[in-house]
Amino acid sequence: MLTPGNGSILSLLRGPWSLLTGAIALAVLNWLTLILSGQPWRVTWGFAMWAAQLASWLGWNSTANPFWSSDANQTVLSRGIFADVSSIMNLGIVLGAVLAAALAGRLVAKGKLTGSVVLNTLVGGLIMGYGAFLAYGCNVSAFFGGIASTSVHGWVWIVCALAGTWVGLRVRSHSQSN
Repeated sequence: MLTPGNGSILSLLRGPWSLLTGAIALAVLNWLTLILSGQPWRVTWGFAMWAAQLASWLGWNSTANPFWSSDANQTVLSRGIFADVSSIMNLGIVLGAVLAAALAGRLVAKGKLTGSVVLNTLVGGLIMGYGAFLAYGCNVSAFFGGIASTSVHGWVWIVCALAGTWVGLRVRSHSQSN
């Protein structure tokens, strides 16, 4: 019988995974990404590209922006989101997470969806995204790639990420008590 915990495929879907299993899975995925795409695993780039393409569609002139005006970035914007490896991986991550949660029976709404929850989520996401872009990546590129390449910036990133998490948890608990 396929039940969680007996080494079955279902237990892989339902979890929980050990820290070692998760670390090995991330290392293998990072290696496969580099081998298959010729570039390191990067999540933030795909989201930044989506935002730039949406802004361009809404009338923003990307050639007036110092970052997006480079020939390489203009080429990326002209090709679309389905021509970029990072973008496709982001779609796969989001859809895969939704599918995994649904298969595990955990795709349920939790809590009350209020205006302040939506606003806090949007502002928090924008701040995290902006910070990740400034740091040349999120936890995957800035930390995982940085540590793997023996760069000091990965260690600086994790210290700042932990401090930011601590502050964010304090702000969240304060806003929920009001």
